[in-house]
Amino acid sequence: MSGLFFIQTILFIHAALLSSAQEDWKLKLEKEEIKIYTKPCGDSKIRSLKVVCTVKATLSQMAAVLLDIKSQDEWFYHTKSVLLKEISPYELYYHSELSFPFPFSNRDFIEHIVLSQNAVTRVVTMTVQNLPEFIPPQKDFVRVLHSECKWVVTPLANKTLHVEFTLFADPAGSIPVWLVNAMSYYGPFETFKKLKNQLLKPEYQDISLAFIRNE
Repeated sequence: MSGLFFIQTILFIHAALLSSAQEDWKLKLEKEEIKIYTKPCGDSKIRSLKVVCTVKATLSQMAAVLLDIKSQDEWFYHTKSVLLKEISPYELYYHSELSFPFPFSNRDFIEHIVLSQNAVTRVVTMTVQNLPEFIPPQKDFVRVLHSECKWVVTPLANKTLHVEFTLFADPAGSIPVWLVNAMSYYGPFETFKKLKNQLLKPEYQDISLAFIRNE
């Protein structure tokens, strides 16, 4: 085998492995104009999740709902949240409790969220950082140690928004991986269905936020 052929073979194998490791998102559920995708996440057996949908709302309405921690349990599936610390109207720390079906223990996690807007495109982004050591462990809860989450909200015509939500979360503990992946469809679907209704509530209508430009 010539040196050149050997190098070409190694490069081909490397490219094939890299392509395999970077699999595209695969559509797993499409219902009521909500699309849910999954793909592998590194060495983890738990899959990453992406939810895509469009909603009728202004950017200020959407930002207000995302930042309203006290009302999050009204639309976020089986989650109860409490505000821990407010740095600014668009930077917060909060604690959430996530209910799991018997016989599994409930989970809890601490998140640091920062919401920002691109001055040119008006795209709103909210990054969510997991901080498992921000407060001590809670009794009767398994602390989520590894998670990544991001919201990207893009304005379209006629007060319509394109929403993209990506998530990787390892619930830790003894829950079987197959069950975690199986549950990853129903919860997000219910969350986004309720999110659409949440945006219609009176308290978010005609809302204006100083740090969000709608037009």
